[in-house]
Amino acid sequence: MQRQPIELLAPAGSYQTFLAVLQAGADAVYLGGSRFGARAYADNFDEKELLSAIDYAHLHGRKVYLTVNTLLKEEELQRQLYDYLLPYYRQGLDAVIVQDLGAFSLIHREFPELSIHASTQMTVTGCHGAAYLKRLGARRIVTARELSLEEIRKIHETVDIEIESFIHGALCYCYSGQCLLSSMIGGRSGNRGRCAQPCRLPYGVYDADMRQISTKGDFVLSPKDLNTVASIPKLAASGICSFKVEGRMKQAGYAAGVVSVYRSYIDRYLETQSCKVTDHDRQMLLDLGNRSGFTDGYYERQNGREMITFARPNHSKANEKLQETIRARYIDTEIKEKINGILKLKKDFPATIELSYGDTRLTCQGDTVQKALKQPLSLEKVESSMRRTGNTPFVFHTLQIDMEDDVFLPMQSLHQLRRDALDALFAEATGHFHREISGDGPQQNDGECIASHTVALENLAVAIESKSQLACVLSYDFVNDIYLDSMCYCNLHERTDLLSGVKEDIAAVHDAGKKAYYILPAVFRNRTAEFYEEHFSDLLDAGLDGVLVKNVDAASFAADYMTDIILDHSLYSWNREAKQVLADLEPLRDTVPLELNRSELFARDNRGSEILLYGNLPLMTSAQCVHANTEGCDRRPALRYLKDRYGKYFPVKNNCAECYNVIYNSTPLMLFGFHEDFIRMGMAGYRISFTTENEKEVRRVMEAYRDIFISGEKRPQDVFAGGSYTNGHYKRGVD
Repeated sequence: MQRQPIELLAPAGSYQTFLAVLQAGADAVYLGGSRFGARAYADNFDEKELLSAIDYAHLHGRKVYLTVNTLLKEEELQRQLYDYLLPYYRQGLDAVIVQDLGAFSLIHREFPELSIHASTQMTVTGCHGAAYLKRLGARRIVTARELSLEEIRKIHETVDIEIESFIHGALCYCYSGQCLLSSMIGGRSGNRGRCAQPCRLPYGVYDADMRQISTKGDFVLSPKDLNTVASIPKLAASGICSFKVEGRMKQAGYAAGVVSVYRSYIDRYLETQSCKVTDHDRQMLLDLGNRSGFTDGYYERQNGREMITFARPNHSKANEKLQETIRARYIDTEIKEKINGILKLKKDFPATIELSYGDTRLTCQGDTVQKALKQPLSLEKVESSMRRTGNTPFVFHTLQIDMEDDVFLPMQSLHQLRRDALDALFAEATGHFHREISGDGPQQNDGECIASHTVALENLAVAIESKSQLACVLSYDFVNDIYLDSMCYCNLHERTDLLSGVKEDIAAVHDAGKKAYYILPAVFRNRTAEFYEEHFSDLLDAGLDGVLVKNVDAASFAADYMTDIILDHSLYSWNREAKQVLADLEPLRDTVPLELNRSELFARDNRGSEILLYGNLPLMTSAQCVHANTEGCDRRPALRYLKDRYGKYFPVKNNCAECYNVIYNSTPLMLFGFHEDFIRMGMAGYRISFTTENEKEVRRVMEAYRDIFISGEKRPQDVFAGGSYTNGHYKRGVD
């Protein structure tokens, strides 16, 4: 049986690391340039280094993938991305790793020969999302780290697309692409490559009555590092074709050392289909760096406290001998490609050398060979000179010298011939990867925002996460739409109970003269998809008016039912191109991104968009569970709080039906004071989102909306005087 090829994909945060991981056995390297990468604080590559890296990798039969895995603002997409990528595309860049759907669309259109890999930041968790991205033009998806082997296998068997998954290195606590914690509390957005890693900080855990819960340690959001070297056969069998090592912020020694271990075991597996890991190699990986030990991740578990450090995470490296060995083997050495040569030195003819490397052959001529007047050239001296390939990537395997006995040529001429020939061989061997491109690039969109002249429809939607909130909100006649969050039903263990609960609430919403929308789960994995595939028609039959979706998997699923779809803010539309891509799903509305500021929202096309006016923003959605990891899993929804170093309390809720955990901001978003702005921006409607609020708090917010937006009798500063609220990024934005 022919075994599936496995690509070992290594990180490189610097050119030194790039060379080291290739020497250690990486098949491909992913790296960041000067812009648009999710590791803004790595050394990264300037243009000259990156162009050199592409040629160097191709010469040695390897590949280079460029990270363009951040969200792009309108100006960046329209004026900067094309010019940034153009030289790399021409040089033969193999692929780009992309998060932003607008960037995805532009790259697919303008650089048609460039492979696009959908970043793990896109939060692909199932077949629906994978199929959607394939239709858009993705060649590969990088799966969410939380997926099981079974879930990956189903994608592999269902969707004809390459699968790349992480096998070693740091784990995020949150589903990648769904984290706003760093952004909201520190202004450093993970969606812009500037995550401050607040998950690595200590937090106290408190119950709903603000009593502290005893824990094993305060680092309750800090996962251990991933290590799957013993699981290589299972990973390969699941359909993963690219094994990805995390670590663009790591030093060359770490990256090369880890790659060398995985290289040896992948090769062993491909040869023997076995992978028994020695104690020596286990210890080597520990010595290279770990966070309170290792975890084998989510591949064979949903979550668990054994995956969390609880103690302060660190990366101590005590094995100096190991570091010296790695440096000697992988950092202070360089890959050399073996070449063959024939040198001809005949009187009155130009010196000629023929070189061959693989399928590449060329002939190079130098100065004219003269008759020796005194001391003729010796064979030994000529051969010694020609074999000095120095800092080139070549070394002579064979060198045949066809030389007459009484010839002379200055050694400088021989050196120049060698240099010219090796340079030409390098250019010839790498040149066939280079590309030509026609056209002048994308047309710039310089027109003013059409939406700036559009009058808002003043549609109000209210999202609720509890039954008590629903009963309260239904009494207000100015509410148009009710969004029933799946979190309302997460305490119902039987799926049939969930269906009956939703149907009952749909009827109540309709009786109140409003439309009922259902918020599909924030994470739409296989188990969830299978349930809704079987029962979604029941909800439509019950009169459900539509759904709000939070991820590409749920969006693709809902589009198959041709129902009214509302796209949440986590389906990012930071630029017009992204909004246009999502428009193909024919959504009823989209939601304004949370990280754009006032001026950026004025520049955005807000037709068909609603903006969140109030709510405790979800900062993290995690497969882990604070309640289960600190108190034990009892499959009961619970409200808990995380207390940070500054005394702020962040609400945490666990959705037991879907088995995920949501951490909310400590302070509610409040944008009631910018009504006039939103009218001028052309917003299609507004949303109020209730999460942890009791009935009294719900009524206060609803009556404030009435007094400010409907009657205009009060000002926000009068209504909310003395309260604790945030404007989010409305004034500050993110860099």
